[in-house]
Amino acid sequence: MTKRPSWDEYFINIAQAISKRATCLRRTYGAVITNNNIIISTGYNGSPCGLGNCCDIGYCKRDALAVPKGERYELCEAVHAEQNAVINGDPVKMAGGTIYVAGQNADGTLASGEPCLICRRMIANARISRVVYLDKNGELVTITAEDLLKQA
Repeated sequence: MTKRPSWDEYFINIAQAISKRATCLRRTYGAVITNNNIIISTGYNGSPCGLGNCCDIGYCKRDALAVPKGERYELCEAVHAEQNAVINGDPVKMAGGTIYVAGQNADGTLASGEPCLICRRMIANARISRVVYLDKNGELVTITAEDLLKQA
């Protein structure tokens, strides 16, 4: 018999698959919002509608300015995976749900899926209760949205 993945493993694997649609040259992220093990919404990081994607134009403003990873997000053209998932989700169905986030660096190594401060606020505002992300060591981290927001 094969071991079935847990729900958390299942949905984080889906988040990893979604990240393959991301358009960022630095890191690719995918997010899945669920409630009662039903997918409510998904998102990946990429440029807003109507703007050129970094992967298509071959240019990253933050790379060009030598901005270190994790800093100066306001210079980035992309909308984060979590933000896209929240924007596209039904507020009533997201309430009390879980968001799963996974990402990787351009070199293929894992990037921490821990949401940034802005995404934490959006997650809390969407009334999502639980956050599960894949850390850079490949471990699942589970935290309440409330506790994640307190860490900021």
